[in-house]
Amino acid sequence: MEGLGYSVLACVVAVVLDRLLGEPSRWHPLVGFGAMVSRVEARLNRRDGSTVGRGLLAFVVVVILPLVLAVVVDALLPQPWLMVVGAVVLWLAMSLRGLAEHGEAVAAPLAAGDLELAREQVGRIVSRQASALDEAGVAAAASESMLENGADAVFASLFWFLVAGIPGVVLHRMVNTLDAMWGYRNQRFLKFGRVAARVDDAMNWIPARLTALTYALLGNTRLAWQCWQRQGRVWDSPNAGPVMAAGAGALAVTLGGPAPYAGGIKERPHLGQGPKPGAATVYRAIALVRRGVALWLAVLVLVALLALAAGGWQ
Repeated sequence: MEGLGYSVLACVVAVVLDRLLGEPSRWHPLVGFGAMVSRVEARLNRRDGSTVGRGLLAFVVVVILPLVLAVVVDALLPQPWLMVVGAVVLWLAMSLRGLAEHGEAVAAPLAAGDLELAREQVGRIVSRQASALDEAGVAAAASESMLENGADAVFASLFWFLVAGIPGVVLHRMVNTLDAMWGYRNQRFLKFGRVAARVDDAMNWIPARLTALTYALLGNTRLAWQCWQRQGRVWDSPNAGPVMAAGAGALAVTLGGPAPYAGGIKERPHLGQGPKPGAATVYRAIALVRRGVALWLAVLVLVALLALAAGGWQ
């Protein structure tokens, strides 16, 4: 996107749209993209164990057309229309309000003592076996989801829009969706989803660490930094580890640890340091993500104003 000022303005508008409107209830582009992804996977993925090559072909098939369209729009659309379209695309790609609503749907019944409803709600946002979770387990699952998806669905979208405009945010959102649908370490997707998982890891490497830094700055900074350095590297995801470790440290609570899944208990390292999480932890995690977005926007606006003052705003 041409011009720092337009890019920053588009980010501000996108966050405002998200705050006012949330996610579209109908005709969301990602719903259509997900349907296309499912059809392509059904045609190309062999259930008895597919190949990395087939996964690469499927990746290219589903990504190429939307990416080319995004590049054409970004190259040909004049300002300020490009800013308007960019803001709308970024709004559709990020989901700060939706993330908060999912977290609050877990925290509210948990705070009211309705563990069954809290389990039902957390089962909508995590893949672990919700029926086996106790109060602390539900709170941990929801808090971890807020912290991790804050990086994936919010901060990474802002980052890639600022770095590469509409094509950047469109590519990231497609890759992140593919990883969510294909990035499983089972027989069906271990090879087929490898390309999507690796590209997602690469695209989220810098945004994840910027998110971890953001969490650290806005919470218990010393503890967040220590947890990030000591615990983040032992998590099975190279990006989720630093994000959740820093977030848990910033909140001064203990997250992670063994968790029940359909296939049994998955042994996971503990993250953070402090008491067990509760309903208040989920609310605090949501607030941490929101404050992080406010910090990013404040820094961006300040940089744009300094550039304008220096005559660098085109």
